[in-house]
Formats: sequence, C-alpha cells, structure tokens
Amino acid sequence: MKQGLSHRITSCFRSFFLVTLLLASTTQLFSQEPDIEAGKKLFNANCAACHKLNKKAVGPALRGVSQKYDKEWLYSWIKNSAAMIKDGDAQAVAIWEEYNRTAMTAFPQLSNADIDNIIAYTDYTPPAAATPVAAAATGAASGGSGMTNDLVLAALTLVFLLLVVMLFLVQKTLIKIAKASGVEIVVEQKPKRTPLWKAFVQNQFLVFVSVVFLLLSSAYFAYGYLMQIGVDQGYMPVQPIHYSHKIHAGDNQIECKYCHSPKKSKNSMLL
Repeated sequence: MKQGLSHRITSCFRSFFLVTLLLASTTQLFSQEPDIEAGKKLFNANCAACHKLNKKAVGPALRGVSQKYDKEWLYSWIKNSAAMIKDGDAQAVAIWEEYNRTAMTAFPQLSNADIDNIIAYTDYTPPAAATPVAAAATGAASGGSGMTNDLVLAALTLVFLLLVVMLFLVQKTLIKIAKASGVEIVVEQKPKRTPLWKAFVQNQFLVFVSVVFLLLSSAYFAYGYLMQIGVDQGYMPVQPIHYSHKIHAGDNQIECKYCHSPKKSKNSMLL
C-alpha cells in the first residue's frame, strides 16, 4: 500500500516537472518579437556615430550582421569587445586588425533584449511599394475624361482668340468712322517720370538708411563667418548623438582622426 502511494507521488512529481519544462519551452518559443522601432532608437543613440547600415564608416556596415556572426558572440562583442580582443578571439582580433586596431566602445548597459532590437533593425528591409492593380484600369478610365478636358480647353482658347480678333476689328472700324465724320483723335502723351534710381539718389534720408542697413548686415555676416573659425578654446557644443569621448579617447586611447577631420574649426566634423 505504501509502495503504491509512493509510486503515485513520484509519478505526480514527474508529470509536474514535465509540464513545467513544456511551459518554459513554450514561453521561450513564443516570446515577444524584437521591436524594430526601439532598435532604431538604440542604433541612433549608440551606434550611428561609428556605423552605417549599408557602407563602412569608422566601423563596418551593420546591414545583415546577424548572418555573419553568432548571436551569443554579438552579445559579448557589443558589451565588451576589448576583453574579447585581449582573450584572443579570432573574429574579434580580425575585426580589430581590419579597422586599424580601433577598439569598439563597450556598451555593458545594453541588455540582450536591447541588442536583439538593434539586430532586428539592422536586418529589417522595408517592403517594396506595391503597385495597385487598379492603377492601370484607373488610367484607362481617366484617359477619356482627359481627352474631353483637352477638347474643352481647345474650344475655349479658340473662342478667346475670336473675341480678340473681333475687338481689334471693331476698334479699327470705329476709328475709320470717326475719321470719316471729321472727328480728330488725339492720343494723350503721358508725362515723363523720374527714373527710380534717380529718385533714390535724390532722397538723402533713404540713401542714409540704406547705407546703415548695408553696414549692419555686412558686420553681422562677417561676424557669423568669423565665428565658424576656431576662435574659442574649450568650446563644448551639445552633441547631436550622445557619445562618451572619455571612454573613446580616454580609456581606449583612440586618436581623434579616426572620427573627425583634421580641419581646424569651431565645430568638429565627423568623417
């Protein structure tokens, strides 16, 4: 009796264990899909300074990167590439050598889910715009109406030309009748007006205001041009993309020339 009860308890525990494993595997199988929009935001905030999707920049192009490397390897590489290079990982060392031994910034703050979202964004290809099937039928149907509109427009143009010719003939006929009746037609001559430039020169107040305006605007544009030259030291503009120069140029000892052009200016220029 006791052995039968023990056997039943053992069977219940086994069933419970199998159901738990089945639920865990099912949950993992139907887990939430990566968020492409979230991946795009993470890419722009953390990756866009050194990477492009379809061409090389400071680092390699990231379009389809999941097909080149294992996902677990990508997790480790993104979170701490320097450690992988130090450990002698073959793929990590190859990338490091290919890009002039430029170490990638570590992103330990990114979770695996964040990296999955970024990878989903780099793998995403927008669907091609589908051409509506009804477009051809619509074009064929609108062809007749377009031809009708052209005919109406041509008829209106012809009527307008006829009206112009009729007005010209009426005016000519009226002039002949007036001359035959002894009516003298005198065309009034318009008084000569002072040229605009001459009136401007003669107005001293307007000339003074124009000169002051030109001087002020010239000074403004000259100041703006000079401000583009490196006239300030210690200038720290707000970065459009959040990026830690302390890690890049400080901890990793990466030279500035790999990201910025050597041209001297107030604002650094990304390559």
